[in-house]
Amino acid sequence: MRNRTAFVSALGLLALIATAAPPAGAAESSETVAEITQLLHWFLAPDNNPRPATHQRFWAEDVVYTSSSGIVRRKADILASFDGSERPVDKIRWSAEDVLVRPYGDAAALTFRLVGRATDGSVTLHRNSAMFLKRDGAWRAVTWQATRIQDTPTP
Repeated sequence: MRNRTAFVSALGLLALIATAAPPAGAAESSETVAEITQLLHWFLAPDNNPRPATHQRFWAEDVVYTSSSGIVRRKADILASFDGSERPVDKIRWSAEDVLVRPYGDAAALTFRLVGRATDGSVTLHRNSAMFLKRDGAWRAVTWQATRIQDTPTP
């Protein structure tokens, strides 16, 4: 009888926990996940990425970007690569898969697989990780690390 009473009490406690309100900050966390995910997809969109204004908006002033070849760039370096004009639309279409955003208040860690599909059918894969900070109400990437995985031959 004692075990049954303990079991029923435990079930009652579990039911209470299951129906309790979500933890404080859960709504903000899911909002952060949605905002960072949307920002990433916006950044990678073919109509946006070749534009200097897109990069101006996306990167923090103090970003440290490490390319897959190990080259470290700052925001000024990234913006200077445009030479005052937009880049032509890339022959590679970039997308993000396996996106994981982990919110930490006004900071968020991002990891994802970057997939580049070229017009010739070849595929380029990278694993990217980044840290975003929310400053003046806007998320900006403060660190970025790209690691090339492989090139996949045309099927």
